[in-house]
Amino acid sequence: MTDTITTPATLAALLDRAAITDTLHRYAAGLDLNDAGLLTSSLTEDAVVDLGPAMRRIGYDFPALAPRETVVTTLIGAVGPLDSSHSISNVRITIDGDRATVLAYAQAQHFKPGAGSDPAVTRHALMMNRYTATMVRDGEQWRIRHLDIANAWFEGDALMLLGE
Repeated sequence: MTDTITTPATLAALLDRAAITDTLHRYAAGLDLNDAGLLTSSLTEDAVVDLGPAMRRIGYDFPALAPRETVVTTLIGAVGPLDSSHSISNVRITIDGDRATVLAYAQAQHFKPGAGSDPAVTRHALMMNRYTATMVRDGEQWRIRHLDIANAWFEGDALMLLGE
C-alpha cells in the first residue's frame, strides 16, 4: 500500500503551497519591517499591485501601481515608516503548472511612526482586506505578478493611510 501523502507529486504540491504562502508573508513583512529588499523579493519585475478597490471603499481614489520598482518605492514610502502589522490568513491556492491563483485575507493595523506601542494613542487605521493574487514560479521561489486588494471592512482614520 502506497502512502499518498509521501508521493513525489504530493510532496511537490505541498512545497509549492508553502512557498506561495511564504510569498504573501514576504510581501507583508516587507511592509511591516520597512524592508524594500524583502518586499521586492515577493514581486515580479512587471508586478501590478492594485489597492484601488480597497481605497475607493474608504473614499479615496488610488491608481494601480506598476512595475515592481514603483510598487516598492510607493508602498515603502507610505507604509514602511508606520508602525504596522499585516496578518495573512485563510490562504486558498489553486496551482496550474508554473502559475497560481491565491485568495487570502490580510488584516492590517496602522499607527503613526513610534505610536503603535503607546496605549494612549487611539488614532489608527485597521483594515481587513481580501487579497486576490496571480503568482508565477521564478526558479525556486514564487512571486506576485498581480495583486488586487479589496476592503472587507475598515475602522479608524483613513487619513492616516495618506500620510496626514
